[in-house]
Formats: sequence, structure tokens, C-alpha cells
Amino acid sequence: MGNYMACMCWRKKLLKKKKKKKNSTEEMSMSHGMMRRRTPGSLEDELIQQQALAMALHQQHKAQLRFERSLSHRDLAGSTRRSYSSVGKPGTSSGRLDEYTRSASTRPRHSNDILLDPQQLNLNNGIKEGFSVENLETKHFVLVHGGGFGAWCWFKSIALLEESGFVATAVDLTGSGIEPTDPNQITSLAQYVKPLVQVLEKLADTEKVILVGHNIGGGCISYAMECFPNRIAKAIFVAASMVCNGQRAFDVFAMQEESADDLMSKAQKFIYRNGNSSPPTAVELDKSLVRDLFFNASPAKDVALATVSMRPIPFAPAMEKIVLTPENYGRVRRFFIETTDDQALSPAAQCNIINQNPPEQVFTLKGCDHSPFFSKPQSLHKIFLEIAQLEGKE
Repeated sequence: MGNYMACMCWRKKLLKKKKKKKNSTEEMSMSHGMMRRRTPGSLEDELIQQQALAMALHQQHKAQLRFERSLSHRDLAGSTRRSYSSVGKPGTSSGRLDEYTRSASTRPRHSNDILLDPQQLNLNNGIKEGFSVENLETKHFVLVHGGGFGAWCWFKSIALLEESGFVATAVDLTGSGIEPTDPNQITSLAQYVKPLVQVLEKLADTEKVILVGHNIGGGCISYAMECFPNRIAKAIFVAASMVCNGQRAFDVFAMQEESADDLMSKAQKFIYRNGNSSPPTAVELDKSLVRDLFFNASPAKDVALATVSMRPIPFAPAMEKIVLTPENYGRVRRFFIETTDDQALSPAAQCNIINQNPPEQVFTLKGCDHSPFFSKPQSLHKIFLEIAQLEGKE
């Protein structure tokens, strides 16, 4: 009897423990359930975010490995563009015939196109097989922004150039980017381009660079070409003011035919820091119009960066006539990059620039707005590399 009672007591204790454990497990389960109810869909949201991030990284990787193939000649055979200098007339002894090849940097990809294995390209970014950057005349690019911009606008080009083994220096002109000078206090082109001049002055005696200018930065690099012809191997004008002797950087924009929907004139707001009876001291651009004016084909995140980073444009430097001579400016090889969907400098205006002052070669960025460093960075980079690899003229 005693054993029976002891056995019954032990059994009751065991059942009590199991019941307690079961209740504890149910409480934990309910607790976790309540936690899940407090953050509905959190796991699903996290999964979607991870998938989106993975897809973005995958697309970025693919974009870096796949550059758009360039055509060596945009026009059909026999359509090489010819232009005469402003001196003399075609067909006379005083008229000089200039020939230059036009190249298209982009075109729609065809299903039969062959994508090169990145290992077939030196540095994976468009350097020809068997060609070393160290064998180039120069591997140093100096990037000069346009009016209102700053060195910040070249961040994609800097990354691509450095990945390709080049050196990239982006300059903040006076009163631009993070350079602290008030744009209204800049009274001359020499003052405006001083940071660029300082970069060129610091070069070794035998060192050369490739100068790149955008927008009115074309006038700035033209000024530098006149001052330092021995230190500039090539000059690239990206939808820029490639001025002739005696022209002003702003002239190429002013010569555009005005229309009812002229965005440039609508966007400009002149600042008269010295009073309305004096010339403007700077030009500010309407932030609500800059997207359509400069960035109509650019990613939204780049437009946002530009909107908060752009500063007023000093007026005096853009209106100063630039003296250029054949002995200095004329010695530097020049290249022009057209932008076909440009709302700030129309294709017609760019064509006039090219005809008035023919460069060695013209490249075309199709479907590109006024800011190819945002809208077509890889295509722009491909052109940079092509120009860098062009051998010297005999």
C-alpha cells in the first residue's frame, strides 16, 4: 500500500511538471506571436530589400563590365566632314581645308554584338589589348567644370579613370564647388581660372596632361592652352565653349536662336551686387528649371546632388574676350564631344562651334543631355580612353 501511494504521488508530480512545461512553451509561443503582430510584414519587407539590393549590385557589376561599342565613323563612306577656316574661301589658295573624322560613341546594342571578355581588355575599361597606360604620352586627366558646377560633378569620371589606371584631377574654379570665394567678387577670367593655373604650374617640366572642359569651362581650358601649351597634350571640349580668338565663353550660348520655350533665358537670374546701374556680378539659375535645362536625361539622384551643390556663375569671366594665338593655343590637339539631347547648348549651336573652330576630331554622345558625366558616364569614359590612346600626329 505504501509503495502504491508513493507511486501515485510521483506520477502526480510528473504530470504537474509536464503541464507546467507545456504552459511555459505556450506562453513563449504566444509572446513570439505577439512580437510578430507588433511588426507586420517585417520579414517580408526585409526579404524584398535584400532582393532589391542584390539586384542593384548585380546590375551595377554588369554595367561596369559592358561598355557601349563605339563606331570609328558615324557617317557613311565618303561622308567625312570638311570645314574651311574663316580665312579665305573654299577653293582659293587662302582657304585652308580641314578634315576631321566624326565618331559616334553610342548606338543601340544589337543581339549579334559580341561582348568582350574583360580579361581581353587591359584594366577592364577600354584599353586596347597589349597597350599599357604607362606607354601613353600622359595618363593624367585634369577635369574642369562648367558654370555653376564644381569638381563634384566629375565623381563618376574620376572613379572610372582611376579604375583604368589613370590619374584624375578635378578642379574647383574660384567661387565654385567648395572654393570659398563669393562668385560676386570675381572680376576677371584670370581670377576665375587661378586654381587651374596652379595645377598646371606645379607639373614637372616634362609632364603633360589631358585637359577636359565642360560648358563655359571650355573657355577656361582655352585660356590655359594659351598659357601652357607645352604642358597640355590634348584638350577635350565636352559640349563646351570652344572659342576662337577674341570670343567670350558666353558667346557660344548667346548665339543660339531664341525661341518661346528657350529654357536658358528663362532659367537665368542676374545678380546685381554693385547696384542695378552696374553690370551683373553673377548669374543664378532657377533650381526649378535646371533639371530640364542640364539634366533631362540624368538619374534623379544625380539631379538632387546638383540641385543642392550648384552655385551662382561669376559674370565677368564669361564676358571677357580671350586672346588665342596659333603659336600657343593652336599647338594643342583639340577634340569636341557633342551631346545630341542638350537643352542648354543645342546641337545646332554645337555644330556652329565646330564649324567656326574645327577640332581634330568630333565624337557624338547620342541620347545625352548637357551633363554626360551624369547621363552617359561610361560612354564619356570610353571616349576619354580613345582620345588618350590616339598617337601623336606626324
